[in-house]
Amino acid sequence: MAEWRPVLAAVAGALLLAGCTSGTGGDSRSEATTGAKRTASGEAGPGPSSSVSASAAAEDEPYTMAEDRAPRTRSEAVAFVRGLSTRPDNFGAGFRRAEPFESDPTEWAVLDEDCVWQRRPLPSTALASLTRRFVLPPSGGKGPVYVSLTVTVHEDTTAARRDMAVSLEEAMRCPDQQLGATERVRGLYSRADPFSEARNGVTDDDLIESGEYLVGGAKAALPFDWFKYRLGPVTVAATDRIGAGRNQEETTELASDVAQGVAYTAAEIDRIGGNEARESGDPEGKGGTDGKSEVSR
Repeated sequence: MAEWRPVLAAVAGALLLAGCTSGTGGDSRSEATTGAKRTASGEAGPGPSSSVSASAAAEDEPYTMAEDRAPRTRSEAVAFVRGLSTRPDNFGAGFRRAEPFESDPTEWAVLDEDCVWQRRPLPSTALASLTRRFVLPPSGGKGPVYVSLTVTVHEDTTAARRDMAVSLEEAMRCPDQQLGATERVRGLYSRADPFSEARNGVTDDDLIESGEYLVGGAKAALPFDWFKYRLGPVTVAATDRIGAGRNQEETTELASDVAQGVAYTAAEIDRIGGNEARESGDPEGKGGTDGKSEVSR
């Protein structure tokens, strides 16, 4: 599947914090997604991330976004998140845009006191939050795979750190969560890896959750994964909901591909305003995929 992929760290390997251990969240499938790592040389095959430099891919430098290069206003933040070039095939061959494709960037998802996800207006500490949705259509008796990728620009790094801490706490507070009228997840298990301590994540902070996904009317639970990265004041998160009809090896490969898809977005953000932008002599943070700044100053 997508053999051109560079070797990027899918998720954190050393587990520093553990959340709820109920359900199947600690199974070998979620463990397997931690295996792929960036190489110290930053080598990459042809494809959307082939421009990742050796300096940015070095294991002692995380993908990040310098706070002084991040969007400063809501309009700049909206332009930034919409300017990111997340492609369906970042998550593997056969993925395409789902409908609806994009969310309202002035809203985000909030887990309420009853463990139900709700769309709410952004707080004052967040400037923009855009979710893009992708799907691998059903084929050959195998159900669809749904991926949602969310990029949020916070007002500063402190606000982004707090958002990561809240995300980690939510799996402990609500191991069972209602996603929609007919969809829910259960047995969530949360793990976090600050880069500065573990040295084997891909960004300033990495977080993963795993559990079981249930759809109304379905007899069996399905795999569910949630990945979240922090790059300075920016967070990048993705969920996968893997349809029925796949064996353990296939679900592990899909989860790993989705995690690498999140890492592609992290790499693009780093090119715009992180370590790679610094190393490439781009002090204004203009290193987007087309060489132009996605954020007006």
